[in-house]
Amino acid sequence: MSQREYAFTDADFKRLRHLVSEHTGISLSEAKRDLVYGRLSKRLRAHGLNSFSAYTDYLTSNPDTEFEEFTNAITTNLTSFFRESHHFDYLRESVLPELKNRNQGNRRIRIWSAGCSTGEEPYSIAISLMESFPELDNWDVRILATDLDTNCLQHAAAGIYGLERVETMSKDRLRRWFRKGRGELADKVQVDNKLKELITFKQLNLMGEWPMRGPFDIIFCRNVVIYFDKPTQRVLFDRYAKLASDDAHLFLGHSESLFNVTEKFKLIAKTVYRRST
Repeated sequence: MSQREYAFTDADFKRLRHLVSEHTGISLSEAKRDLVYGRLSKRLRAHGLNSFSAYTDYLTSNPDTEFEEFTNAITTNLTSFFRESHHFDYLRESVLPELKNRNQGNRRIRIWSAGCSTGEEPYSIAISLMESFPELDNWDVRILATDLDTNCLQHAAAGIYGLERVETMSKDRLRRWFRKGRGELADKVQVDNKLKELITFKQLNLMGEWPMRGPFDIIFCRNVVIYFDKPTQRVLFDRYAKLASDDAHLFLGHSESLFNVTEKFKLIAKTVYRRST
């Protein structure tokens, strides 16, 4: 094993795990130790600090300026367009037609992408809406996309992606919903403004206050709760239930489950749940 640039003691890791849990609800296992070291070493270099102890002291003394960078460094943001494609098939084939009939009176639909990362998920939701809902212009439809990581949100709001991010899309879909970049952006694409207009990107710590009122008809919370322990998950899904409309749909990640977490959502399809009334 190569010599590390900084010492990283059990006490250092314990303090950082506590801070992460206290402020974000994320539970870091021992398996994340190397990840924490690698990502936070950059913060030590940025501040000219020579130890993790000094960084933790700096972090607790300067929460207004450093906590955002700290959480941005710790969070993992693996995502892609139409990831877990069966969810978007189910959205188009089952959920949206039902909502169209059920909400015909107020013509209102609210969707929340909680943990939206760099934006591929909410844009995939928006594309699904636009493709399967031709009368969308006559409805009040909004997608709220939130994340803890402000760098990811900035990327998401810009809607600019490398060509490799969209290479698995059909040519028709790519042509319809993305614009080829020019000049310095020649190797990138930008999402169509019609998709952007459906989405509001906001920074949100799921463990903090939630300013939105809902109710939401659809909530995507995929590959988020794997970072939380069971008690935190129970609190989180109780909060989701309070903001969910009757019979709202909840989409989780492929490795996530609500078994022994809550009875307020019932499993109805592969990692798709429904609000229990």
